Amino acid sequence: MKNVKIVLPGGAGLVGQNLVAHLKRHGYANLVVLDKHRANLAVLRRLHPDIVVEEADLAEPGPWQQHIEAADAVVMLQAQIGDPNPEPFVRNNITSTEHVLAAMRRAPRMPYLVHISSSVVKSVANDHYTNTKKQQEAIVLASGIPCVVLRPTLMFGWFDRKHLGWLSRFMKKVPVFPIPGDGRYMRQPLYASDFSRIIVSCIEQRRTGEVFNISGLEKIDYIDIIREIKRATRAGALIVKIPYGLFYVLLKTWALFDRNPPFTADQLKALVAHDEFEVIDWPGIFGVQATPFAQAIHETFNDPEYSSVVLEF
Repeated sequence: MKNVKIVLPGGAGLVGQNLVAHLKRHGYANLVVLDKHRANLAVLRRLHPDIVVEEADLAEPGPWQQHIEAADAVVMLQAQIGDPNPEPFVRNNITSTEHVLAAMRRAPRMPYLVHISSSVVKSVANDHYTNTKKQQEAIVLASGIPCVVLRPTLMFGWFDRKHLGWLSRFMKKVPVFPIPGDGRYMRQPLYASDFSRIIVSCIEQRRTGEVFNISGLEKIDYIDIIREIKRATRAGALIVKIPYGLFYVLLKTWALFDRNPPFTADQLKALVAHDEFEVIDWPGIFGVQATPFAQAIHETFNDPEYSSVVLEF
């Protein structure tokens, strides 16, 4: 079992970098990561010189598909998360998925697929990310390929270049940290290390034809998340609430000068959408012990091996 070939399309991002570390800890060595982000691939090669890491644009057919055809298991991770324009979402969430699935169908022996969807497929939000992730999941489920679908909520952990990782770095640089409105926007953040262990469990159990909503077990307001980050990082920024409308205008203005802003107006709307996601007994289902949120935040920002590693946008 430990010699199976596991391929991670889009594996140079937050989940992929965490997953590689956890797969290796579980004894898996035959790992292949396919991604087009050159700088983050370089980070992966430096941390894990013993695995196969290839630069590949999954939205274009190419030699990378041979790895998929020879795989025993595929963990599909590629996703466009933030951009003011719709085209990157279609290219990286839809077209790339169609190419990965096509390669799997050509395999002499059909690989097992773990598809990383998103909790946003059940969200009331209406944005490019939400809409294309819904389409992506529908394509996977209609493919006929043996698979399990995991829908994680907002994730944080080692290698977090967006979300909480970016917030923590911003907090260290500024004297004042702005909070939109009253900050009482309930979140269910999921620790990437816990989620990685769930993926490993899926590979080992070969669950098929099931869809799981994987939420953080603790419901925490956005402002309390920020306060916990401040404690863990010992940042000196003063947390200040500002009107939602002003915050929105500032993000729109920022997007005029930054082609790939770390936090967009669409993401702000999703933040305040008051979504509440199903909480299932994933520790019992997958045999994975949940890490308490405060402990997970401490590990994220104080781990001696990975906390100092920052990926690019």
